[in-house]
Amino acid sequence: MGMKEETCIVLDFLLNGYPDQRHAEPIAQVIGTSHFSLLEIVPREDASPKEEDEFYIGEGKRDHVKFIKGMLEYRSLTNQAKSILPAVVEALVKKNEQQFVEFFNKGRMITPRMHQFQLLHGVGKKHLLDILEERRKRPFESFADIATRVKMFPDIVKTLSKRVLQELEGNEKYYLFTPMPRRQNER
Repeated sequence: MGMKEETCIVLDFLLNGYPDQRHAEPIAQVIGTSHFSLLEIVPREDASPKEEDEFYIGEGKRDHVKFIKGMLEYRSLTNQAKSILPAVVEALVKKNEQQFVEFFNKGRMITPRMHQFQLLHGVGKKHLLDILEERRKRPFESFADIATRVKMFPDIVKTLSKRVLQELEGNEKYYLFTPMPRRQNER
């Protein structure tokens, strides 16, 4: 699953790491800007990450990040990280508008009776048929285009953000926008 992140946004920075760890090392909880991966990173000594800072975490030289410690589960996020997550996700949905517009242009059936679009809050049969009808005429170009052509469609950014957040919480059957969580044996 080649879902590598190039950049991330800081959700929370713990200068002394987690309270229950023996070896205190600074840790930042971050979200990837392309695939919404929740990650833990260890920043460089000279870096002092602030909420909503954007850092490069791709291949090669990283200015602010010593290494990526690994994936993080939603339930392991600090309260601070959870509290700013919705706003950060919403900003990323806007920033990645083309990626999401492509989803509306390419979305497909998941099962014989269920379409990917129906996983979006507020999208029922009527919206589904309208979206399919409109995209047959011509591909969607932007959120504004979708909003104009699909009657009574819920606020697109809010709808998509809500879906991303639900997926990050990890209790979904299908994942459209985020990496599927690795199932650990529930403690």
